[in-house]
Amino acid sequence: MKILCVNWQAADDAELERQHYPDVEFILARSTADVAAVLDPEVAKTVDAVINHSPTLNVPLPPTAFPNAKIAVRSGVGFDNIDTAGWGARNIPACNVPDYGTTEVADHAIALMLALTRGTYSYPAEIAVDGLEGWHFSKAPLIRRHKNATFGVIGLGRIGLAAARRAAAFDMRVVFYDPHLLSGVDLSTGYERVHSLNELMARADVVSVHAPLSTETRGLLGTEAFAAAKPGLIVVNTARGPIIDVTALEAAMRQGTVVGAGLDVLPNEPGDLDHPLIKAWRANEPWIKDRLIVTPHAAFYSPASMVDLRLKSIEVIHAYLTEGRLTNCVNREYLKR
Repeated sequence: MKILCVNWQAADDAELERQHYPDVEFILARSTADVAAVLDPEVAKTVDAVINHSPTLNVPLPPTAFPNAKIAVRSGVGFDNIDTAGWGARNIPACNVPDYGTTEVADHAIALMLALTRGTYSYPAEIAVDGLEGWHFSKAPLIRRHKNATFGVIGLGRIGLAAARRAAAFDMRVVFYDPHLLSGVDLSTGYERVHSLNELMARADVVSVHAPLSTETRGLLGTEAFAAAKPGLIVVNTARGPIIDVTALEAAMRQGTVVGAGLDVLPNEPGDLDHPLIKAWRANEPWIKDRLIVTPHAAFYSPASMVDLRLKSIEVIHAYLTEGRLTNCVNREYLKR
């Protein structure tokens, strides 16, 4: 069994994978240049599976480059950067790994909220810069009580549900918007379902994004959504950057409708440091001071989650190639069987 690992992210040479799957031969390509150097057409013919390890980069070769491949995997939850239709046109399943890092991402979303609303981001910075002049409870602009505040979730999947549970533990009311979720889930969780994004925006004090990136969700939080928002809104995004129109977010923050944002993801990654919103934040302009937090697409990360991700990626392939057991398929609509 031969697996090509494209955009290989780990510092090691797949020792973990080789230890758990000694029957697999791994070909590692750390970059597009590595693919060209490592993968000639003769090697491509022998590949049984392809994995894309990058959360932002597409696999740099088309599915047709692998005539004998039987499965493709995106090593992560989001699968917007794997050619699901292209693999499906060849009747080859494309899969993801949705069951890793759930707790990490949910924790990160809540941590971003708390950093803004409890001042754990603002207070240390004020003291570090201004000394005793910064030693005062009023230095954090977004402090608020969580009990009875409304936590709005966009996308109540594994991670959205985990974030909702954490928010509920702070005695927050939870409402969610997920047009693709089957009816009845709100009854079993006790969370309230709303049937339009605008209603969620109008009711929520905090909105946390946990939806996949698709044509439907790209730019979902834009000018119209922010116009419908309850004044004083805080927005958190640990899902995919393009779901939020950051230009519209900047306008809403300048207007004061959105008073704070925690962004683990941006439309272009690594982050576009020249975007006006990011430039203003980096310059610590008064209107945005202590109101924006940016982290480097790190919500998924912990040493334990990386072990899970690496092994589960191979498990999906191994189960399919040895047992015919298909899990986590994201392109079933394109498959003939």
